[in-house]
Amino acid sequence: MSTREPVAIPFGPRPEERVQLVRPGARRTYPEDVLARLEADAATIVARYPRARSAIIPILHLLQAEDGYLTPAAIDFCSHTLDLTGAEVAAVATFYSMYRREPTGDYLVGVCTNTLCAVMGGDAIHEALVDHLDGVTDGTVTLEHIECNAACDYAPVVMVNWEFFDNQTPESARTLVDELRAGRPVTPTRGATLCTFRETSRILAGFPDPRPGALDAPTAGEATLAGLRVAREKDMRAPEHAEPDAAAAAEPPTDSTPDKPAPAPSADVPHPGGTAAKEVRP
Repeated sequence: MSTREPVAIPFGPRPEERVQLVRPGARRTYPEDVLARLEADAATIVARYPRARSAIIPILHLLQAEDGYLTPAAIDFCSHTLDLTGAEVAAVATFYSMYRREPTGDYLVGVCTNTLCAVMGGDAIHEALVDHLDGVTDGTVTLEHIECNAACDYAPVVMVNWEFFDNQTPESARTLVDELRAGRPVTPTRGATLCTFRETSRILAGFPDPRPGALDAPTAGEATLAGLRVAREKDMRAPEHAEPDAAAAAEPPTDSTPDKPAPAPSADVPHPGGTAAKEVRP
């Protein structure tokens, strides 16, 4: 019998990998004044929910607003506040891509490279910005590629702090990041003037958005309404909703009925011998 070499199976990231939740030098505790402020804000958030643990999503946004990403101190604070384990908090923090695991600039620029945006030029935009920002270390802009954000009718799309910039090109995207780095006010295609990543995170935690016009809901754009207009011109309608009959309404079908006994064999099912078998008792 031959001796086999052992197989090394890696579990999780190596210490030098950037995807670590716990980064070297990351904050592990909060100063007393910061802790008191966070506790007050967290209490406001938790009070909105019948169970404290239900507040984990906005609490993580609140903590991300403090440092620009989630630190070990944030995980510990959330765990203590919501009576969860660190593993439970980290599972949520690492599942959702909106939570950052490394320091993030004032403006998080995301280029959609999913199917339609990629076909329309998303990959070219991302490559152009990678080259344009090469060597930039001033902390104003963090670049990433993102998956579909449901604006396919305006592809290719760039998002800054999750606000939409439609119908982008490599040239317009370069101009956009230059404006951001210069500190000039920038307004997305829909919505109010951009605020910083940390300010955005606090808004996502459920606190008021102080920007003028932030609550004004814009109307749908031309590209979004095009399909609706064609449907009306062609008198296209959704199928009429059929009313269920009384029997179906009384007992809706289910995939499983664990509380019901299995049905007895039916007398209508033909027997292999041609006639129904009769039970014979000794």
